[in-house]
Amino acid sequence: MNKVKNLEVYEGMLIVVDMVRGFVEEGVLHDKNIKKIIPRQIEIIKEAHNHGDLVVFVKDTHDVDAVEFKRFGNVSHCVKNTSEAELVDELKPYETLDDTVSIEKNSTSFMEAPEFRKIVKKATNIETVKLVGCCTDICDFNGIMGLANYYDEWNRDVDIIVYEDAVATYSEEERGEYVSAAKLLMKQQGIQLVKK
Repeated sequence: MNKVKNLEVYEGMLIVVDMVRGFVEEGVLHDKNIKKIIPRQIEIIKEAHNHGDLVVFVKDTHDVDAVEFKRFGNVSHCVKNTSEAELVDELKPYETLDDTVSIEKNSTSFMEAPEFRKIVKKATNIETVKLVGCCTDICDFNGIMGLANYYDEWNRDVDIIVYEDAVATYSEEERGEYVSAAKLLMKQQGIQLVKK
């Protein structure tokens, strides 16, 4: 963790999901169209820092023999210690700022990452969670739904916001029905979808 205060002091948290080279710039699952959301993400990241919120970068990072690969047609991606698992260059400067944490995940849900669970358990005064990143219908959706369920389980009243203009999915035109379904399910569960 970078110069992070006691996690109990934060009232807001921004989660930046999987803006790694393996989804944006190289590898079998990348889509360069995802780059179009980076300028909006930078605006949101700066707003979070100016507000004193906790910023959490989540990076898809797998072992060479990750079980997840089998579920998705043996598609190896974002393997640990490769460039695919690195944050895109445009966001790297923000990864080292104060009030920022960078964690790895080995599944499609950041909520299952042990380091993220520790953060959520300790950051007991969070009132608002905001999310940007990729992929809308997979990692964004699975992570934010898991987080919403966690807060429900512990009777924590937290506003959850997804920035529609700062999330994207690879092959989005072909996957449009999945993206639409993910957004519909998020709305149904009380997650706010907003855009500039």
